[in-house]
Amino acid sequence: MIKKARMKILIFGINYSPELTGIGKYTGEMATWLATNGHEVAAVTALPYYPEWEIHAAYKGKKWHKEQLDGVTVYRVPLYVPKETNTKKRILHELSFLGGILPSWFSLLLKKKFDVVINITPPFHLGFYAVFYAKLKGAKLVTHIQDLQIDAAKDLGMINNKSLLNLMFKSETYILKNSDWVSSISLGMQKKILEKGIAKDKFVMFPNWVDESAIRPLSFEESLRKEWNIPLTDKVILYSGNLGEKQGLEVIIDAAEYFKDFSDVRFLIVGSGGAKETLQTRVRERRLSNIYFFPLQPYEKLSALLAVADIHLVLQKKSASDLVMPSKLTGILAAGGCSLVTAMPGTSLYEVINEHKVGKVVEPESVEALISGIRHLLKEDISAYKESARAYAVENLSKERIMKNFESHLYELTG
Repeated sequence: MIKKARMKILIFGINYSPELTGIGKYTGEMATWLATNGHEVAAVTALPYYPEWEIHAAYKGKKWHKEQLDGVTVYRVPLYVPKETNTKKRILHELSFLGGILPSWFSLLLKKKFDVVINITPPFHLGFYAVFYAKLKGAKLVTHIQDLQIDAAKDLGMINNKSLLNLMFKSETYILKNSDWVSSISLGMQKKILEKGIAKDKFVMFPNWVDESAIRPLSFEESLRKEWNIPLTDKVILYSGNLGEKQGLEVIIDAAEYFKDFSDVRFLIVGSGGAKETLQTRVRERRLSNIYFFPLQPYEKLSALLAVADIHLVLQKKSASDLVMPSKLTGILAAGGCSLVTAMPGTSLYEVINEHKVGKVVEPESVEALISGIRHLLKEDISAYKESARAYAVENLSKERIMKNFESHLYELTG
């Protein structure tokens, strides 16, 4: 057996383990996999705060510090975390992280160089630290794009100042063109990145994955239904994940109101995020008794959580349809779940669901379309969707396969 060379890999990213959802989950799992496979890995990241938007209990009161986590050297940086999120507070949140990184960045310049730097975006401007480190130390740079943050902020109307947007796009272009490789998670994202002037041979596909051995199909009896006092015969429509602005979650409340007289249909919202309190307030105002909120569940309970549902909701706004690829979908597919997805024709999300017949797609931001989709799936035999979902996950989203492919790209880059 040929012994693999050991790479020294430095990761920059605002989100990291032990965050259970979103980008931090994937960044942490990537770093752990690389360390487990013999590489020296370090990560510069924030104190964990997501998706609750509150510093995790074990890290409260901590400032700059270093820890060992699953074989990775993790440099933690304090940051401002707003209790309620809006555009201005998010900008301050990210800027506080960028300011906090400076001492850790300088100390890393004084250490032996890393072979490759992996910059996780968003936030896009974190890339300046990665670019300057790579230039000063002669390292290779990979910019991995999980969300096209500036495009999303523009299309969702979060930032309307044209001068500021132009400056942000120019800054993004500088970072991308000074990266040796740019990677992202879907064909739709690839198309938009190439339109920014990035050469096709400089792009690497690096999709989000799922551990198909850990997340697997379970029966209703093995699910959390008993723990949550949900009858096995009830029809459950589940939304699980980040409760944020990109998803357009208000339509769940409207749909639940339509089904309020269906005694065997209930809606579950599981997770945390900036929109949670608003959603709970709307439920109280409308006096709906068929919609229930539960906290985010630990990873070891994820299969049991996903097995609760007859129908899984994967919601996006029209303007964000191809700027983000919902990370929750990988788990739903691995668990053999039937998805009801809001996506526009021509987007990666729309094409994956339709082409592989792993669920049903309806128009985003339409209460009528969502209600119609739920009614259709409640009447339909969804077993074929569920079987196709699991098969797609095993074939296309295997964590081991995706990480080995990415590792081989890193070897190619570093020579």
